[in-house]
Amino acid sequence: MSRAFFSTLKGGALRGRTGEFLKLKKEMIYVRYSFTCPAPCNYKIMVHAKNGDEAIAKIIEESAVHSKQVHADVAEMTMEQLKNMVRLVMAKAQATTRSFVGAVLALWLVLVFLLGEQGAFVQPQEAPPFPILLGVTVPLLVFLAAYLGSRAFRALVLSADVRVLTAIQAWRAGGLGFLALYAHGVLPGLFAWPAGLGDILIGVTAPWVMLALIRQPRFTASRLFVAWNLLGILDLVVAVGTGTLSSGFVAGLAGAVTTAPMAQLPLVLIPAYFVPLFIMLHLAALFQARHFPASRHSGEGS
Repeated sequence: MSRAFFSTLKGGALRGRTGEFLKLKKEMIYVRYSFTCPAPCNYKIMVHAKNGDEAIAKIIEESAVHSKQVHADVAEMTMEQLKNMVRLVMAKAQATTRSFVGAVLALWLVLVFLLGEQGAFVQPQEAPPFPILLGVTVPLLVFLAAYLGSRAFRALVLSADVRVLTAIQAWRAGGLGFLALYAHGVLPGLFAWPAGLGDILIGVTAPWVMLALIRQPRFTASRLFVAWNLLGILDLVVAVGTGTLSSGFVAGLAGAVTTAPMAQLPLVLIPAYFVPLFIMLHLAALFQARHFPASRHSGEGS
């Protein structure tokens, strides 16, 4: 294998075309990867693989033929060196996407905080809480559009550690705070009870689901894991729905206590940031469950 052929890997010659999935027999899902030989050669290798390790093996196999034909006069590299270099480039590509997503999440939080500080989410009691509803739905639409339209983002979602995605949901045990605010007359029971109990249920069970994933990675594809994530999304949808109905715009439904405090800081951070974020984490876990044969854990637990 030639050093020249792989010498510019660190410069990004390898481009994982992750995200272009092909539905083959038995609904196995493959990802397209490509590698370009450095100039002046510019020979392009394209492979379809179920995961990064398989892509590395296929790229090295095809590049070996090319190297012998075109770069036979250049010193060879060991197989382990080649694998390490390819893995390094793939990891760097994902790190770049991960950093960009992290910056977007931070800017989103700052935006919600600034809008909340200016009272942008506050509506008259007789008006539907459209700003809150937009705060929930717009980020989710952006997430889905990015997942469907960006190979790099889709690859990041499908390669995320599903155990971490699950562990983060444990924070929802803080739904107990809704019940405390209800007890102090700050929030209505129509909203606080279903939202609080639902969040507590998901938050308390999250560590156990995470342990199941640690012990058996194939639990990702189980019906129980899918059901747990769907239940988590349903809880948040119900919370948004009851919160909307309790905002006061439906005559006779809400009493003296409404969900108006949820449109003000600091509580507005929950519906306008954390609710869509938690739904995104559930969706990412469900996407991984759907594409589990192509995930990076596909070879574990067998």
